[in-house]
Amino acid sequence: MAYYKNGKKRNNRQIEGDEVIRVPLPKEGQLFGVVEQALGAGWMDVRCADGKIRRCRIPGKLKRRMWIKVGDVVIVQPWPVQTDKRADIVYRYTRTQVDWLLRKGKISQDFLTGGLML
Repeated sequence: MAYYKNGKKRNNRQIEGDEVIRVPLPKEGQLFGVVEQALGAGWMDVRCADGKIRRCRIPGKLKRRMWIKVGDVVIVQPWPVQTDKRADIVYRYTRTQVDWLLRKGKISQDFLTGGLML
C-alpha cells in the first residue's frame, strides 16, 4: 500500500463499470508498449500499440526508483513535437499486472511476443 508523506493512505484505484481496477491504464494520449532494446543512458527502443517503434526516455523520477528491462510492458507518453519518433516512459507493469491485463483483454499475447498489434 502506498502512503503520502503525512502517513495517510493513498488510493490509486480506478472504477470501470462495476469493477475496481488496481492497475493503472493508459490515459488520453498514452499507449501501451513493450521494451525492445536498451540503448543506455536512460533511453530504450519501445514497440508501441500503434505499431511504431519509438525511442523512449526514462525520466529521472523513474530511473532512480525502478529498473526497466527488455521485454517489460510499459505505458508510453509520446512527445508533442516528435510524436512518431520520441516518447517518455511513464509506468512499468509488474508480471502480475501484465497477467491481469491479459486476462481482462486490455493487451494480447501477440502484442507481447511482437506479432499482431492490439
